[in-house]
Amino acid sequence: MSEFKVHHHVSELLNLLGMRSADPVGAEVYTEMLLNNMKPYITTQVSAHQAKRQIAGSTQTPIEFLAKYDDLKAKNVRELDPLVFLLSKLTKEEQTKEFIEKHAKDKAEVAGMTLVPHDRVTSQLPAPGAKLSVQELSEIRDKLLKEAKSVPATTSSEILTKALREKQLKRNVNIPHQPDWLFQRPSLTLDFIVGVDEPTDQNIVPLGSLPLALQENSIIEDILCCMQGIEGKYILARALTERYAPKEFMIDQSLDPSLQELVRRQLPLCSNYSTVVRFIEEKSAFEYGLVNQALSAAMRTLIKDYMILVAQLEHQNRLGNLTLQKVWFYIQPTMRTLEILAAVANSVNRGECIGGVVLGLLHEKTSGLIGDSKGQELCLYLTQSACVPYFEILEKWIYKGIISDPYSEFLVEENETIQKEKLQEDYNDAYWEQHYTICRERIPVFLEQVADKILNTGKYLNVIRLCGRDIKCPIAEEILYTLKDRRYTEQIEGAYNYASKVLLELLMEEKQLMARIRSMKHYFLLDKGDFIVQFMDMTEEEMKQDIDKIMPTRLETLLELALRTSTANVDPFKDDLRVELLPFDLITQLFKILTIDTKLEKEFIGNLTKETEDYRVDPTDLHLSGLESFSFDYVVKWPVSLVVNRKALTRYQMLFRHLFYCKHVERQLCRIQQITKLVWIGNKAAKMYSLHSARWYSAAFALRQRMLNFVQNFEYYMMFEVVEHNWHIFQTNMESVSNVDDVLNYHTDFLNNCLKDCMLTNPDLLKIVHKLMMVCVTFSNFIQRLSQSATLEMEEGPSRESSLQGLQARNRKDASNKQKANTKVVSEHVDLMGASENFERTISNFDSNFSRLLLELLEKIMDLSCVSGEVKLFNILYRLDFNGFYTAKLEAISGEKAMMESSHSSESGSGSWPTTFTSQRPDSARYVPGMHRPGVVNGSS
Repeated sequence: MSEFKVHHHVSELLNLLGMRSADPVGAEVYTEMLLNNMKPYITTQVSAHQAKRQIAGSTQTPIEFLAKYDDLKAKNVRELDPLVFLLSKLTKEEQTKEFIEKHAKDKAEVAGMTLVPHDRVTSQLPAPGAKLSVQELSEIRDKLLKEAKSVPATTSSEILTKALREKQLKRNVNIPHQPDWLFQRPSLTLDFIVGVDEPTDQNIVPLGSLPLALQENSIIEDILCCMQGIEGKYILARALTERYAPKEFMIDQSLDPSLQELVRRQLPLCSNYSTVVRFIEEKSAFEYGLVNQALSAAMRTLIKDYMILVAQLEHQNRLGNLTLQKVWFYIQPTMRTLEILAAVANSVNRGECIGGVVLGLLHEKTSGLIGDSKGQELCLYLTQSACVPYFEILEKWIYKGIISDPYSEFLVEENETIQKEKLQEDYNDAYWEQHYTICRERIPVFLEQVADKILNTGKYLNVIRLCGRDIKCPIAEEILYTLKDRRYTEQIEGAYNYASKVLLELLMEEKQLMARIRSMKHYFLLDKGDFIVQFMDMTEEEMKQDIDKIMPTRLETLLELALRTSTANVDPFKDDLRVELLPFDLITQLFKILTIDTKLEKEFIGNLTKETEDYRVDPTDLHLSGLESFSFDYVVKWPVSLVVNRKALTRYQMLFRHLFYCKHVERQLCRIQQITKLVWIGNKAAKMYSLHSARWYSAAFALRQRMLNFVQNFEYYMMFEVVEHNWHIFQTNMESVSNVDDVLNYHTDFLNNCLKDCMLTNPDLLKIVHKLMMVCVTFSNFIQRLSQSATLEMEEGPSRESSLQGLQARNRKDASNKQKANTKVVSEHVDLMGASENFERTISNFDSNFSRLLLELLEKIMDLSCVSGEVKLFNILYRLDFNGFYTAKLEAISGEKAMMESSHSSESGSGSWPTTFTSQRPDSARYVPGMHRPGVVNGSS
């Protein structure tokens, strides 16, 4: 069961119990507790005997409860014992019982229903013919209307719940067509044809009119006939009242009482024979599967031995050596055998068991007969016989990776609609997780502990087979069912180890999985610095254009050039790198991915998406530049695509776009200094500016330095403290990996941790970071335009002066005048900008917006770390606030918010806890610079 489904069930349970608003913990905590303590399959058998007695002792209707339990147990309901065990635990919890009872009463009152049993309501009605007053009649009417109202609602909900729970997928079976004559000829059976309730031959003499010896001879002949499924003259078979009801008989009542009592003792043998024969003939059909067919064949073998016994009894009867006492003596062992066979047949019939369920039932029957060695030996024979076709499917799966399951009985089910070609198309890892899945209902009880290994063994071998390699398992042996030593588990584990080793060697050595992932890290996680810088320099002009005007082929050419002229040229997998222009930016891509998942996952992230509706933009409404839409793509072939599927590639792309855009912002901020270099030189040479005209340098470049400090520290945090740290953990784990599932888990954990620590999974943090980057880019563009304007004035000024001076421009005096004119033009331009109030207001707005967003980011990081206990984000907090510059501002803002919240809470009468930095928080919740520095614990190194 997936995390989202568990969360959905927990949320529904809280809603049903009315605890959603009152519970301060929330569904997430309960979900995590369940996931940590949940096992994929039942690994321990729960004894429900004591639990059943405890519930029966605490209920008001113990007889009805025990009868219902026996009925469900006879139908082989798989989760019955764990449910009874859980209910027995609830009976000890008085507080829980009171809460459930109160909630049920409240819910019934709201719905206008009653919880009083129907029989108790009807028992309170007056006796027929009693006189009633108008008031009593009105009360009875209201009570009956209330009860009648509750009946259809309860019934419909129970029917709906039962239909939803018991709804099963249609079995994908191809049943061969059977001829019509097989069903049109009623005499093609070993069972009694159709019984009647009275003799059909009126000329039959009553047994009571015959001597005692003749009575015994006649009744023996009838007994022998009934043992073969044929009615006698004086023993008639009744018609069946139900499909699987036991056969009942009528005996001539004129028979001598002593003989009649002996006959009644022997008739259960005939009834069990009828049950077994009907089971054999029904379950031999194609639609009941190979396991039932094998079980029927084993029973048919035993019936043949039974028929030999009947033939021997007939021979003795013809010789005149057989009496009813001798018949009773000879059939003693056979009665126990047919009793066990009939019990097995009834259990399978009532539970409508097929495949692995039949094997589980037989296993439980065999284990339950531990005190009856003969009965246990018989059940062991039946179980071993029924396991043969199931184990043949199992052998083919764990030794070759092939499923040959014509009647959908095996515990592993194949979904043929999911193909490996979709690994590079769809944002999911459905092929590995859903192409082969475990069908919970088909797992035999004795294979539950190794069900996961069975699934994974076949999946590993299937991958190897699809790679075109021949599979020869060196430990392939026939699997046999045993009751005690369980040798089949050792064979399954041996096959699992072999398949894991072979597939891991194929991926790690032949397909060089780690080298490919390392290659992707070079490009997607900006590991190759010279390549990234060179590529950004080459594509700078292309990235500024709209996405519609960019030629992807030109980008491919520039990518190829950057790869060949950098250290990336030594990478053997560089040719798999591709250029991709996505029709949406990073924020839109993030929420586009969130809408791909299932309905339950949508419910799980419903609150998340409501908070970020402003970022859900139709991609067609976005006017993207090349920089905003650019991303790398990577060509991955089978079987590496199992690990690096489209879902993993999309995560790499999101990390790359985040890092790439931050790198672009850093370059833009660094370029301000380069573009304005000439203006700075002009200022130093001129020394003519007023003090007021130099303000824009100090304010603008101080802000630019703060922005650059933030961007560089943010990049350092992501590159070294997130990516490199998680990459080191990933490499360490991969050195000791033992199977492909661990490879998938480690790789997924690596990407998920990088996404989480880079703030790509938190909409609030990502939104603030995105706004910060936009402020930096806007400021950079503004300063660059002003600097370029000043440079343009500086270049045009001397050209105008040169045109007026004409031919005298070559002498030294004119050159000096030219330099003075140049300085004068720049000075006037700078003074004009410095004196502009709009410019000062713009710089002030940039400063205030950047400071506000940065403080908001730091505060959000602090709140998130305090709530979730994650201290990873403290690293960036420490780097940005290394000297405590922002601490005072944060606490000042928090103090104001705390005062506002305290005043608001005093007015409303609630003493809620403020959610920002404030002195009212515990000391452990306040940020102190250096307190969470790596290597420092509680202020001491």
